[in-house]
Amino acid sequence: MFSSATAAEHLHTARAARSPAGPLPPGVAPTTIAEGIATQLALAHRWGAVPPAGFKIGATARRMQDYLNLPGPAAGFIAHANVHAGPATLAWANYRNPGVECEIAVRLALDIPPGPCDAARAAAAVGQVCAAIEIVENRYGPPPLGDLKAVGTPTLIADQVYHAACVLAEPPADWRALDLAAIPGRFLVNDEEKAAGHGRDLLGHPMNALAWLAASAEVAAFGGLKAGQIVMLGSVTPPLWLDAPCTVTAAFAGMPPAHIRFV
Repeated sequence: MFSSATAAEHLHTARAARSPAGPLPPGVAPTTIAEGIATQLALAHRWGAVPPAGFKIGATARRMQDYLNLPGPAAGFIAHANVHAGPATLAWANYRNPGVECEIAVRLALDIPPGPCDAARAAAAVGQVCAAIEIVENRYGPPPLGDLKAVGTPTLIADQVYHAACVLAEPPADWRALDLAAIPGRFLVNDEEKAAGHGRDLLGHPMNALAWLAASAEVAAFGGLKAGQIVMLGSVTPPLWLDAPCTVTAAFAGMPPAHIRFV
């Protein structure tokens, strides 16, 4: 019989040992999305992350959903210890096959209970918006994203959908004055632009992404979104996989940029 606690213990042990997080052994690995979400919740309990610092949304773009064999976006919890204020200096050795994503993040001022939600209701709950960088890890085999067929989508969801950490910039004074759908974002590595996108790349509008999250099964398992939590709304560019220490900047028009220096 499947045990989310046992699956979470295997993931925890792999992360601590910096060994591959999957595939999990037969009989241990979750085999459905629901079992993957239950394992993610068990992992969060094991780390003392219930309630979590917030959530990340992955696979907002159709091409990533197809690659990951997901019917839509997926979400993972964020532990408090993995949230950093920018500019941040982080140890390269702490991450396994790291990549970075150019994101818009929000901090909630109000709770959003689990269940159906629309963009207007989601936006009304937001206190701050900022530029952000998510650090992701390939914990699943060959680069860039691992052997997903062997690992399985339920295990990917159980293991926080590649999440490792995030860095948040200072918020602008008045985010509601910004056109978040049209806002351009640029991703730089060692001051060289590597990719660019727009807020509309997040399900048409960043608040659509937040509304999706509020209604998701992942958030329902955690009891809904809470005031004070952060949400990483997804990347406006494909992930950039890194091969050496460097500096990374996520710059969105009208917002202070997010910076990481890996050493």
